[in-house]
Amino acid sequence: MKSNERVRVTTVISVDPATAFSIFTQEIGSWWKPKARPLFREGRVGVLKFEPGPNGRLLEAYADAPCDPYEVGRVLTWIPGERLVFEWRQFGFGPNDVTRVDIRFEAVEKGTRVTLEHLGWESIPLANLSRHGWSGQAFASMLGSLWGDILTAFRAHASEVQKS
Repeated sequence: MKSNERVRVTTVISVDPATAFSIFTQEIGSWWKPKARPLFREGRVGVLKFEPGPNGRLLEAYADAPCDPYEVGRVLTWIPGERLVFEWRQFGFGPNDVTRVDIRFEAVEKGTRVTLEHLGWESIPLANLSRHGWSGQAFASMLGSLWGDILTAFRAHASEVQKS
């Protein structure tokens, strides 16, 4: 097991845990900004959205194509204001490849501490495209940097929501 490939990033959002959870799940299409390259379906850059609830899914929908949305993963835990856990698949994953994202929302003095862990990479082959040829600490650092950027966008969006 490559336990050093588990990634954990944390930020503090200036809203209460219930609001942070709501912004994360209901507004993900507004604050998650895709890069120029597709993350989930080859040749397509779409918008993320959650189907809410413990039996929901995280999907990438495509406005410019009549194709079905890409199922990033199933929601495994949905506890508003506390915890969200979902499966994670992306471009280059095989049909049985899946990792897991576990997010906790904890009240702190100035809002909510959001802690995101991405784990399960030990089941993804080292040759998988999603690894970009990296493994071990180099892979974990790259993945941590990507998730750090994503949580920074989330924090900025939550701050704008709070101002309005």
